Amino acid sequence: MAPSIILSVLCLLLVLTCGYVQPLEEGFISGVISDKGLEYAKELLIEKGIASILMLQLPEIENSAQVPLVGNAQVVLSNITITDVQVNSSSVKTGENGIVLVVSGAIVNLSMRWKYTVSSWLIPIGISDKGTASVKVTGMQVGLTINLRNQEGSLKLSLLDYGCYVGDMSIKLDGGVSWLYQLLVDAFEGNIASAIEEGISEKIKEGIVKLDNFLESLPKNISLDKTATLNVSFVGNPVLSSSSIAIAISGLFTEKKEVLVPQGYHQKELKVSAACGGLPKMIKVSIHENVFKSASQVYFNAGKMQLIVDELPDQAILNTAEWRFIVPELYKRYPNDDMQLNISMSSPPVIQVTYQDVGATILVDITIEVLEDFEVIPVASISVEISASCAVEIVGNDIVGRLTLQEFSTYLKWSKIGKLHMRLIQSLMSSVLKTVVLPYLNFKLKRGFPLPIIDGYGFQNAIILYNHPWIAVCSDVFFIEDYYFGQQSSSAYVS
Repeated sequence: MAPSIILSVLCLLLVLTCGYVQPLEEGFISGVISDKGLEYAKELLIEKGIASILMLQLPEIENSAQVPLVGNAQVVLSNITITDVQVNSSSVKTGENGIVLVVSGAIVNLSMRWKYTVSSWLIPIGISDKGTASVKVTGMQVGLTINLRNQEGSLKLSLLDYGCYVGDMSIKLDGGVSWLYQLLVDAFEGNIASAIEEGISEKIKEGIVKLDNFLESLPKNISLDKTATLNVSFVGNPVLSSSSIAIAISGLFTEKKEVLVPQGYHQKELKVSAACGGLPKMIKVSIHENVFKSASQVYFNAGKMQLIVDELPDQAILNTAEWRFIVPELYKRYPNDDMQLNISMSSPPVIQVTYQDVGATILVDITIEVLEDFEVIPVASISVEISASCAVEIVGNDIVGRLTLQEFSTYLKWSKIGKLHMRLIQSLMSSVLKTVVLPYLNFKLKRGFPLPIIDGYGFQNAIILYNHPWIAVCSDVFFIEDYYFGQQSSSAYVS
């Protein structure tokens, strides 16, 4: 198996997906790969493996033998190249002993050049000839067993066992004398088989080293913007069962200036079901509500939950003249002055995953400010408690959300313009929430955050399941290059 196959498939298994059992208390993103996902990985293994093994050139072979009635023959086989590979069966199995990848019953075709020189006491000057030959190997088996462990937040890959076994072999000469064919069968068949086995085995070792280096190079934090990073360091050792690979990552948001993950998020060890509502999906990635809580805390602490509103669909509302009958004192003290609304969250939003959606309780302070002679004058502050639901969806490889207002309540915090009639203010607050606050929050939520997946792969036909305190993303996976070329082919056909 060539390196690119091992790299593609094992990355798919180890990074894109997580496992059946939540292995540690502090891993807040986990998941499961289903039988359908393993089947996809196996097929990708075969496809990419064949592509990478083709045109693999094996070392030159040189040998000599005494040929009756001919003399001593010195034979050199060169340009030994794998030209075609066909796989009859393959399997990927996981268990306590590691991940086992096996290809069996493979048929391999090779081409090569031969050259011989014969010398004897009868022919002291020697004779020589050269030509080409083809080799067909049947019943070839390739396999390897690997294991994984956590090493300081990264995955360490170990090669436990590997090998390649060549079954039957047939050789066809293009030209040459009859004794040369028998010599190749008798003296060189073992050499050719060994060259194939050693060449492919060496590729396995090279592939594992490259994959181990790749896993070690995976970032432990993903920068999301100027404020936050996502902690994607692995937590605990992977757990391998008979049908899955369990891996957890921290999954919490942190401020960029922070070194450690924020404390205070805990959960009991938990089994994560592989069920996807009866639908056959390749993977299931589960996200704990603490991921969203950590995001809320980080952006609140960074002062990013504040908004100045100086434009509204009904712009007249932002002038004291519009308020002269609602708040006479305001118009009396600041006649016909423009205003703005300083909207800020008084605490991090409280987020909870329910069995239907994601609930959010948001406490907002709306301060009314008058703009007079280039001076900003706060005149009153109103607290608003918002209850909203958030629908989650997958866009590309990101998880995004959209808030819907359920209900809200208001009360007056303080006022410099006398007592406010909150019933009259309620309709104004409703307009502000629906036309400004929620659209602003939805704009932020639409940006989403990336789900852990390796470059080159994407989620496809994803569905969302809610199961307190987890959100589960059940999805198929596709290789983006395949999608691109498929689209190109369709476009060409249509045109």
